[in-house]
Amino acid sequence: MSKKIFRSTCIAAFFVFLVSLSLIMGMLYQYFGQQILRELESEAQYLSHALQNEGLDYFEGLPNMEKRITLVAADGTVLYDTDADAASMENHLDREEIQEAIRSGSGSSSRDSQTLMQATTYYTLRLSDGSILRISTTQHTIPALLLEIFWPVLLIVIFALILSAVLASRVSRAITTPINAIDLEHPEDNLTYDELSPLLSKIVHQNRTIAEQLAEAHKRQEEFRLLTDNMREGFLVIDRDTNLLSCNAAALTLLGAEHAGNTSVLTLNRSAEFRDIVSHVLKGKHREGMIQQADRCLQLIANPVFDNGSTAGAIIVILDITEKAHREQLRREFSANVSHELKTPLTSISGFAELMMSGTVKPADIPDFSQSIYQEAQRLITLVGDIIRLSELDERDGHYESENVDLYTLAQETATQLKDAAARRNITISVTGAPAIVPGVRHILGEMLFNLADNAVKYNKDHGRVDILVSQSSEDSRVIVRDTGIGIPKAEQTRVFERFYRVDKSHSKEIGGTGLGLSIVKHGAVYHNAEVTLESTPGEGTTVTLIFPKQAGA
Repeated sequence: MSKKIFRSTCIAAFFVFLVSLSLIMGMLYQYFGQQILRELESEAQYLSHALQNEGLDYFEGLPNMEKRITLVAADGTVLYDTDADAASMENHLDREEIQEAIRSGSGSSSRDSQTLMQATTYYTLRLSDGSILRISTTQHTIPALLLEIFWPVLLIVIFALILSAVLASRVSRAITTPINAIDLEHPEDNLTYDELSPLLSKIVHQNRTIAEQLAEAHKRQEEFRLLTDNMREGFLVIDRDTNLLSCNAAALTLLGAEHAGNTSVLTLNRSAEFRDIVSHVLKGKHREGMIQQADRCLQLIANPVFDNGSTAGAIIVILDITEKAHREQLRREFSANVSHELKTPLTSISGFAELMMSGTVKPADIPDFSQSIYQEAQRLITLVGDIIRLSELDERDGHYESENVDLYTLAQETATQLKDAAARRNITISVTGAPAIVPGVRHILGEMLFNLADNAVKYNKDHGRVDILVSQSSEDSRVIVRDTGIGIPKAEQTRVFERFYRVDKSHSKEIGGTGLGLSIVKHGAVYHNAEVTLESTPGEGTTVTLIFPKQAGA
């Protein structure tokens, strides 16, 4: 600001000086021009009286004069001239000052020389005999005068500039010193220019607003800290470069980290699963997974944060599911043990039932009784088979051979298998899409699709519809099974993949469900590194999607 005031003051002073100098020079030039004209007029009056009394002989006795005297006849012929031979001079009737004297008795004019360094002023007076007396003199023009006084003027300009600079410097300091001394923390306590009072009032108001906003932000931050620090779940906030922006104490405890610091979140846990989750969520994809941390089993739920369509960071929630995983492990062990213990006697029951149905027992009681035993035995055998299959999928101890499987062909085979069951309830089942090849175990994939489609038929409405859609893209292959059935309540949707869990136990018993179909689907998906999603609206239907990611190098 001081520099701007200094520069503006110097420039203004310089231009004022130049304008003033120009005006003064112009006024002086005009003044002296008028003075010269008056002198010429006085001398012309004097010469006219002498000329009328003594004639042209009067000019012979005149001393050398600085002024030029010319006598012109009424017709413009030059009769006498002090600087030139009158006989050789051209007719002067067309001269401006001569014409003016003929008309009004006197006249004047001024003409610049070709070099513009001098100007000639003429005064004419008409004599009694009609002749014209003209007196002229020369004077310097303004450019000539400036050249003559160039050095004095230059010295004055330099002095004026120095004086302007000194005064401008002092003025600028005098103006800016009170402004620089303003205490912005207490604007109203400053003694400064009245013009700054509105600005200082706005600063006071702005300071109060900022203080209130900071207090509110601090309050919210403290509330957020108290909430997150008292959460049992871990909470991580990261940016697009994996830098840790915020976390709570539970996250550090669960991950076994001593402190967070301003570092990458990958330093908190170096497992491949953790790196994979972070990598995928920063690509804009929701990601869930589990990691083992010492004797704990942790579930990670990662959601991307978007800013103008691009991923700005992510939020990762860490859940301790150690107990849940332990219960799941016990359930798997129980299922495996019970399956192996019950399979043999149940097979025997089935055999006895067959004998009874053959007529070796009392004829009157055999048919109904044996049929019931046989059906229950078959149901139990199916249940045992499902439990064994789940156990094999859990433990991944089945020696299955992987091959390239066309999901579209598999879906068509599934629709054919369920054709009769669907027809009994007038349910339309259709398969649409295109071939989608994935590597996997054919009979597991077939059972997954069969269970999804079978559930869609069993839990559908009469005259309903089941649609199986198969698609493949550059990123994944998908199978979507959509029905128009009874749907699943929101609160139950997260549990339908648990073993033996039934939404409607009475309805499941009527249709012969074992409660293991979706659990087999889930574990089959895990076996194939696939993802299962479920969307359902009670009374409108359910949509289950199998997503098989594209394998590296495929």
